Amino acid sequence: MASKSPKLSFSPEVEAALAARRPVVALESTVIAHGLPRPHNLQLARKMEAIVRQNGAVPATIAILKGQIKIGLTDDELAYLANADGVWKVSRRDFPTIVIHKADGATTVAGTMIAAAWAGIKVFATGGIGGVHRGGHADVSADLPELSRTSVAVVCAGAKAILDLPATLEWLETVGVPVIGYGTNEFPAFYTRASGLRLEASAGSAVEVAAMINAKWAMGLEGGVLITVPIPEEAALPADSINQAIEQALAAAEWQGIRGKAVTPFLLAKVVEITGGSSLRANIALLENNARVAAEIARNL
Repeated sequence: MASKSPKLSFSPEVEAALAARRPVVALESTVIAHGLPRPHNLQLARKMEAIVRQNGAVPATIAILKGQIKIGLTDDELAYLANADGVWKVSRRDFPTIVIHKADGATTVAGTMIAAAWAGIKVFATGGIGGVHRGGHADVSADLPELSRTSVAVVCAGAKAILDLPATLEWLETVGVPVIGYGTNEFPAFYTRASGLRLEASAGSAVEVAAMINAKWAMGLEGGVLITVPIPEEAALPADSINQAIEQALAAAEWQGIRGKAVTPFLLAKVVEITGGSSLRANIALLENNARVAAEIARNL
């Protein structure tokens, strides 16, 4: 079947940037609607957009509002999304349902990749990708197969630390997704800079990353590229304490019978509670840093 794009609604800023072939960075909206508590979610959304602009690119926060697939949000739309209730969490399978029902949806990593590809945006900044959940490998995030099929470069701080990182990295290797360490030879562990998991590829600059991405796609190798950026040193958390908090959160999720899409938001919120807010501060710091790196890569792509 031929690839088709649905009707997209572009903000004037993003539409003008794409027409002029200026660098654009896609930003997800699940972190706004489901990932961070209010009012931190709106503050972070505005800050990430500002960082992208300060570093020479145009931000395109992606979401679905009243059934319209939005490529770039106005400030009023950001505020609406940050304060709305009943917002769907949108991955590949959910687009038709949300659009037909004219509902509001926040795009996950997978959902944002799809919409970015429809719009012709090649670089996307997020916090951490989804992956293989701990305690059995049947629960795999839709982010992983999306990375294998959709040609967008994703800048992140690795996979979320609540996941099984070795299994996630193995999954990415199996489906042929290049994982590039930005200034590191190790897979970052979200809240901490190191995981002990060595990477095959690393790059020391945005220029080098852009060359690697271009080389992949020039060879006709479709699918995403994962650029993993360690959390800034001053914001990183001690590995022992964060791992202990994650174990407590996992036990709470099991005890309460949390399943499916609810698992990740529950675990992240629980870890914030257990760490007294330090994990939230770390999450915000890595998101801001990833926005900066993504803008630099987009400028060089």
